[in-house]
Amino acid sequence: MAWTLPKIPTFREAFEFNEKTKGELRQLLKPYYIVNLILAFSFLFVKLTRPFCELLFAPGPETCELDMRETEILFFLAVVVMIRSRKTGSVSIVAYLSSGFMYAKCANMILFFMADPRLGLVYTILFLLQGMMLPEPTYKGPENIVYFRGNSLSEELNRDKNVVWMVTFYAAWSPACIDFTNIFAKLSNDYGLPNLKFGKVDVGRFADVAEEYHINASSLSRQLPTLIMFQDGKELGRVPAIVNGKVQKFFFKEEDIVNAFDLNNLYKKCKEDKKFVPFDQKEAKKDK
Repeated sequence: MAWTLPKIPTFREAFEFNEKTKGELRQLLKPYYIVNLILAFSFLFVKLTRPFCELLFAPGPETCELDMRETEILFFLAVVVMIRSRKTGSVSIVAYLSSGFMYAKCANMILFFMADPRLGLVYTILFLLQGMMLPEPTYKGPENIVYFRGNSLSEELNRDKNVVWMVTFYAAWSPACIDFTNIFAKLSNDYGLPNLKFGKVDVGRFADVAEEYHINASSLSRQLPTLIMFQDGKELGRVPAIVNGKVQKFFFKEEDIVNAFDLNNLYKKCKEDKKFVPFDQKEAKKDK
């Protein structure tokens, strides 16, 4: 089926100060984000702040100032982070920062090695320690998920044509599915409604379900997990998509899921109109 690209909000829209933004600001107080912010801005701080710049860097005409190479690297970093954020459709403070942390830390490591290999080595050790001891926080709150067994999925999908279902097809042994568990649980809690429901089915146990919905559940599969939107028993869209028989690459991050299915708009419409249809059924049939 044909997919329309969701509107990517402007920087001002992304950081509009509302209740969600307040929650994200509170989230930034967690040690993971504090330490990553320190590591991301560490080179700029020590390079431009006295007495650190005088103690750590070799004396010269550009002491406590950025030279041309350093400026170019930081400018390139800013461009990469902006492109990456636009590409992934990041629409929140946390998403913008998370997408930029790794690039910023790599740039800092290069800058420290260029200034003094010893400083680069110390920074690399801190970088690795942060990765091992402070992983990114995952959602550990409530979920609003229906777990299906075998034929119960198709029966439930056809029960009420006004209900939109978001169903994850997973395998318990798949690392990618395990990583997606907390994200899907959070989405179900944030977006779940009486007419917008979230479900899961273990295709590792129910191979017939995997076959029915054209999902390869083998150990080498690139289709685990697969997230499909249904209404009235009909598939309206899925990720990862299959184009010309090839599975398209997809990153199962919260922001990517929200944008791929336009969940914010879908949630709003479902809440306002219990008979809301997310896509034109005739158009969906034509595209298949």
